[in-house]
Amino acid sequence: MPQSRNAPDPVIITVIFMLLAIGVVMVYSASAAYSLHKFGDSFYYAKRQLLFAALGVFLMLVISRLDPQFFRHWAKPGLAICFILLVAVLIPGVGILRNGAQSWLGIGAFSIQPSEFTKLGIILYLSRYLTSHAHQVTSFTKGLLVPLAIAGSAFALIMLQPDLGTGTVMMGTALVMIFTAGARMKHLLGLSLVGVLGFVSLVLAAPYRIQRITAFLNPWQDPLGAGYQLIQSLYAIGPGGLMGLGLGMSRQKHLYLPEPHTDFIFSILAEELGFLGGGTVILLFGILVWRGLRVAITVPDMFSSLVAAGVTGMIAIQAVINIGVVTGAFPVTGITLPFLSYGGSSLTLTLAAVGLLLNLSRFSKV
Repeated sequence: MPQSRNAPDPVIITVIFMLLAIGVVMVYSASAAYSLHKFGDSFYYAKRQLLFAALGVFLMLVISRLDPQFFRHWAKPGLAICFILLVAVLIPGVGILRNGAQSWLGIGAFSIQPSEFTKLGIILYLSRYLTSHAHQVTSFTKGLLVPLAIAGSAFALIMLQPDLGTGTVMMGTALVMIFTAGARMKHLLGLSLVGVLGFVSLVLAAPYRIQRITAFLNPWQDPLGAGYQLIQSLYAIGPGGLMGLGLGMSRQKHLYLPEPHTDFIFSILAEELGFLGGGTVILLFGILVWRGLRVAITVPDMFSSLVAAGVTGMIAIQAVINIGVVTGAFPVTGITLPFLSYGGSSLTLTLAAVGLLLNLSRFSKV
């Protein structure tokens, strides 16, 4: 790795802090009524989100200054730890059950979600493996079988929780990285077909997922059941219009829309800040993806390029799925909006991943 220019991409830094600021404000606005009702403190979630953001920014800045070879060296041990945690979370009495998914480890108020950290672990491992097997990446058996088996095993463990949203983001990110590494298009098309068939099988295997699909196609068929959350989300977005109802003026956050400060925070943002507010957030994500791809293209080595592509792909896929869900473009699945939704593991992990992107941007050729 050549000498760095010692200046992380300022555009990425600016966009991240803008998204974080919007996120903290919107978490407070979206959760104030629910927090006051449940905890007697309207700032309960906002204060915790601010703490998570501070921790995540600290990790981001530390990671942005480390030697990139550090991440390559720890890619295998890090992924091994992720697998151990994924197994541990499935053990009765060890994993914590929330909203029907056994996805957390921890004690009391402090908990982590291993599947979130596994996304980053897969990015680092695949970057290392595909770099060391670059001459075999066009061969399915010699170049792609092992990384796909590793990613597939992680996906299977995540689905046992179950957490289809996180698993989908992880596998989508893996495909982005395999494409970036130079895999043959026929292999990618084949993998995509297998992925679609697998997704259909997972949906058919779980009645609640079938209900989500039918609710996606016609939420008003079951307005008080499977279609309730999507209907309430659309009731939030629709009245927002161009300028919104005004910050803090959402009606749906008053115990109508479930999870207004987590998975459906974009609905409240669109209701209060309108098309201009929602469009601004989408534009910021677009700028972040552009700068991330710019880093992936301009770094001098394959490992760095794959890491940058993986981090950028992970954030882009997650943002597209979340916004697609709350606007009715995709079936409802539990997945957070990066940097905006409330959630400690998701926020700190995503900021740590951005730290990698900033780290690599110091070595960009432009």
